[in-house]
Amino acid sequence: MRSKIRGTDIVVSIIIYLILIINTIVVVYPLLWNVFTSFKTNTEILENPWYLPKGLNLINYINAFTKAKIGYYSVNSVLVTVLSIIILLFLSVSSSYVLGRYKFRLNNLINNIYMCGIFIQSIFIVIPLYLMMSSLNMDDNRFWISVVYAVLQLPFSIYLLTSYMKTIPREYEDSAMIDGCGHLGTLIKIIVPLAKPGIITITIFGFFSFWNEFPLALTLLSSEEKKTLPIGLANLMEIQRYATDWGALFAGLVIVLVPTVVIYSLTQRKLTSGMQMGGIKG
Repeated sequence: MRSKIRGTDIVVSIIIYLILIINTIVVVYPLLWNVFTSFKTNTEILENPWYLPKGLNLINYINAFTKAKIGYYSVNSVLVTVLSIIILLFLSVSSSYVLGRYKFRLNNLINNIYMCGIFIQSIFIVIPLYLMMSSLNMDDNRFWISVVYAVLQLPFSIYLLTSYMKTIPREYEDSAMIDGCGHLGTLIKIIVPLAKPGIITITIFGFFSFWNEFPLALTLLSSEEKKTLPIGLANLMEIQRYATDWGALFAGLVIVLVPTVVIYSLTQRKLTSGMQMGGIKG
């Protein structure tokens, strides 16, 4: 009986490992192919798209920054992403602190409203959002699109961070109040340091969302000098239908991918632990 159970466990383990290996290949291979192709000449790309590059053709990256203006779009993306994260942290930390630490009449109602907001995708509201912002002269503005990004990410961030806030022992807060800290001082000096794993988690999720966002940026940003990386990359892809500089296109794709891959590689443990702590304790 035991041998049959062990044999079944071995078969199940082999199947799981095979699925994981196949999944890894499916995910990693396109990324590696993209990186290798970014070093090829146009002739190599057209003649042998699946072969390794014959050398490191760095001119593709130079062309991506100079001719395709990827560097210019990158500055806009960094600016919009940083602004969005700052606004998101300000709103989500203060809101989740109140919702998670205090009981008042509308507490459950507000929490439920934020829960409903998690299921509202930006693509569903892009037209009324554009009409509203256009009537208020808020369109084609990097600050206001940062506010929109932060607000759309707010429901999930508050949901995650509120669960984490509830787990912090109230004794820390009472001690701070006795020492003369007000509500704001307690939040900044006590709650924020203790909630750091949850704050890091929502910051990482926010970065991924803001850095890669496409439909809202395409709709709300019309000036060429204000467009973000996804829009610039889409424009570059459109241009390549009638041009021949495919190497610059793949170099641009790598430039967009590198920040997300690097940040995830450096923070994936904190991201996983923050999600587990918020989910289990909440």
